Amino acid sequence: MDSIIVTGGNALNGTIPIAGAKNACLTLMPATLLSEEPLTLTNAPRLSDIKTMQLLLESLGSEVTALNDGKVLALSSGTITNHVADYDIVRKMRASILVLGPMLAREGHAVVSLPGGCAIGARPVDLHLKALEALGAELELRDGYVHATARSGLKGGRITFPMVSVGATENALMAATLARGTTVIENAACEPEITDLAHCLQRMGAQIEGEGTPTITIQGVDRLSGATHPVVTDRIELGTYMLAPAITGGEVTLEGGRLELVSAFAEKLDEAGIAVETVENGLKVSRRNGPARAVDVRTAPFPGFPTDLQAQMMALLCTADGVSVLEETIFENRFMHAPELIRMGAQIDVQGGVARVTGVERLRGAQVMATDLRASVSLILAGLAAEGETQVNRVYHLDRGYERVEEKLAACGAAIRRVAGE
Repeated sequence: MDSIIVTGGNALNGTIPIAGAKNACLTLMPATLLSEEPLTLTNAPRLSDIKTMQLLLESLGSEVTALNDGKVLALSSGTITNHVADYDIVRKMRASILVLGPMLAREGHAVVSLPGGCAIGARPVDLHLKALEALGAELELRDGYVHATARSGLKGGRITFPMVSVGATENALMAATLARGTTVIENAACEPEITDLAHCLQRMGAQIEGEGTPTITIQGVDRLSGATHPVVTDRIELGTYMLAPAITGGEVTLEGGRLELVSAFAEKLDEAGIAVETVENGLKVSRRNGPARAVDVRTAPFPGFPTDLQAQMMALLCTADGVSVLEETIFENRFMHAPELIRMGAQIDVQGGVARVTGVERLRGAQVMATDLRASVSLILAGLAAEGETQVNRVYHLDRGYERVEEKLAACGAAIRRVAGE
């Protein structure tokens, strides 16, 4: 397996282009299953998860072509030839469950394996299934697969989520576009990826109101047409690279960055003494005066502090002045990066869903192991600020969510390289 080797100590200066959002693109791609006409996605990220979703859609009969060096995806699902999303593909990525709603809405039946993904907690799919049941689907779990049928088609209904779920909101939203009648989704997720999906579906002819709020109303239509849609900027990649100059010093411009995508995160950076400025082509980030100051962080659904930036924020706080408390409220098991940061000299005490971080003057380079996608990049960020060399192993996680990370950081002066594994 490949490793990333980082030699710390270099301040970063330059520009980093921010790609389209992984989580948005993985949601938009299954929307092709809702229409016989072509769907074109621009500003697509070039990631292994995107290739996995491509394989899954192709296994169902879709045609997917990557154009413009992978930044444009041309999708066509004129005929769905297979209604079984197989375990061998689905196990690699949790977002695979998002083919269930569209396929059920269009075809009236689907069989989808229970999904895999990063090991950061149980993340059950029961909310997805209850939402589809509210639209008239009959569901059975058998041999690790969801067997779903809607013999006379889905019908509009009221879906009230007991807790906010981005994936379940996305599945319900796509399914409801072709359901007969009106569907109301209450306690819906408000993430930018939800709004982006709704805008794409609207371009395809869906009748949706209230996207970006906790209540979304969908009036079902008979069919959806093709469309061309730009994938929204990746707010998690944006936040990750905002932390790079915060940790190392220097000044970096994040090309394509938008403050409204990361407002709660930017507020915490400001509190920590990191300057974030809107400029013509994105956001500019720099340290104000010396190391960051300690801050307390509590993850929350959008527009709160994103759970997907918690690991990276912890890397910053490892060398901040004072004691910080990070509370993880979204996923259990999401402090697995803490023991690896401790190997680098960090002082972290984890008790359940709370981590207490006492800043140290400097981290030390070490051999560390990436445990999941966001943890892997947090270790790279820590390595940028560490004394000596850090080797981050098992970085296949990294390639699922970050496009050419070593190239982007090296262009700003980081001493970073990838070493191919056996």
